[in-house]
Amino acid sequence: MALTLTDSHPTPRAPEILTPEALEFVGELHERFAGRVPELLERREARRAALAARPKLDFDPETAAIRSADWRVPPPPPGLVDRRVEITGPATPAKMAVNALNSGAKVWLADLEDASTPTWANVIDALTNLTDAAHGRLRAVSHGGKEYRLRTDGQTAVVVVRPRGWHLPEAHVLIGSQPAVGALVDFGLHFFHNARTLAEQGLGPFYYLPKMENRFEARLWNEIFTFAEESFGLPESTIRATMLIETITAAFEMDEMLYELRPHAAGLNAGRWDYLFSIIKNFRDAGPAFELPDRAQVVMTAPFMRAYTELLVQTCHKRGAFAMGGMAAVIPNRREPEVTEQAFAKVRADKQREAGDGFDGSWVAHPDLVPVCEAVFDEALGERPNQIDRLRPEVAVTADDLLAISSFEGTATLEGLRNNLYVAVAYTAVWLSGNGAVAIHNMMEDAATAEISRSQVWQQLRNGTVLDSGESVTADLVADVLAEESDRLRGEVPAGAFEAFYVPAIKLIGEIVLSDEYVSFLTLPAYRELVGGTND
Repeated sequence: MALTLTDSHPTPRAPEILTPEALEFVGELHERFAGRVPELLERREARRAALAARPKLDFDPETAAIRSADWRVPPPPPGLVDRRVEITGPATPAKMAVNALNSGAKVWLADLEDASTPTWANVIDALTNLTDAAHGRLRAVSHGGKEYRLRTDGQTAVVVVRPRGWHLPEAHVLIGSQPAVGALVDFGLHFFHNARTLAEQGLGPFYYLPKMENRFEARLWNEIFTFAEESFGLPESTIRATMLIETITAAFEMDEMLYELRPHAAGLNAGRWDYLFSIIKNFRDAGPAFELPDRAQVVMTAPFMRAYTELLVQTCHKRGAFAMGGMAAVIPNRREPEVTEQAFAKVRADKQREAGDGFDGSWVAHPDLVPVCEAVFDEALGERPNQIDRLRPEVAVTADDLLAISSFEGTATLEGLRNNLYVAVAYTAVWLSGNGAVAIHNMMEDAATAEISRSQVWQQLRNGTVLDSGESVTADLVADVLAEESDRLRGEVPAGAFEAFYVPAIKLIGEIVLSDEYVSFLTLPAYRELVGGTND
């Protein structure tokens, strides 16, 4: 299959990654599998249309035999037996990669998706850093001359790479005249350069699979992994992947998705922020019964969220798979000890709930939170590396439990509307500048939280939501608040950055939230803005 690059040297070391042989492998992946991706995306849209007509989900009777049968995924490989603390973050720049690997966490989720802006330079730099890490040569030097090297005590984090979701293209790699599938570019280049080395070390390659919606998407990944292993002469199950259950539709197919990925399945993760985004997205026009209160009010103890996480733990452990907890997004502020202690207390309480529910580990977004999470799981696990043997037979979650959105009491406020628009604009602006993860108000925001923010504004506007102040959400109110929050941001950032990144972000968010049509992913129009419209 004809593969061409529109920018073959985005970084000085790009030729090391974009070798003819590596590109040939990426081309083979596209020739065999890329044609299935549009079918999967069409299936998503068809299901969404069905939900618009009838806002109801249930467990599929056609797959009841899979859910009732006695089967398990392969035992975890040695490198993934203990996952009690996983730190997440982008794989670029190299300094951040070194810090994540040296953080003391058991696993580093090297994120090429929600926490990364996919500029071509970022993509190649991330893959270069991951390749250097796999071969033990990763280092970085700051502008001030400080050197960052990997620790030598054998305690660096195990790398689990998260490629882009199926919906994201790669405009700088053309297959014929069409943009490549971002997920296949990320996986293909990483696997080609690192699979044998990682396999020899017993360290993978391991992956996190994002934005999954159903078993058919898991089936495609399984076929890709099988082909890749056979192409490189690696034993079956060398590749292991953890799927993020971060969509409401996937919550109804957890057994089925593990079954489809079975030879390569390692576990499931409770991707809480994208899960809320998915609820809004799928039931956005189903009326007030599916409308969430302010984002800050939706805690993990809400009954519908608790149903989701308890079902995930039960499903995983029944199948011998890891159940991984969600993100602790609060960020400690070292200049404000009181704020830091409050952040630690929130994280501690969140992780105690997860460990008590049976999760085998959880995510943090900052190195300072690694010891907090580790202490909680150390206490829960004792000498055990995980608690997969805790089966939770008492859990009995129904479809109605997963969809009991209206049973959670909360309010929609003007402050919540303001925060949604502020976060959506601020995050999008930073994303356009090339940084996919940013601290806003002592919270680590990434694409998932920006998606919740802009989607909630769209839904409230469509429903004419009445705020607790008595105001109805109208187009005029949204436009006024957006203007006010934009002025606020203008006063908080340098003038040059505001004009270069915030002005287009304001325009983009305004168009998205005020549009009659819902935009499926914020990152799609943002990516077109980023690359100048070359991925139409």
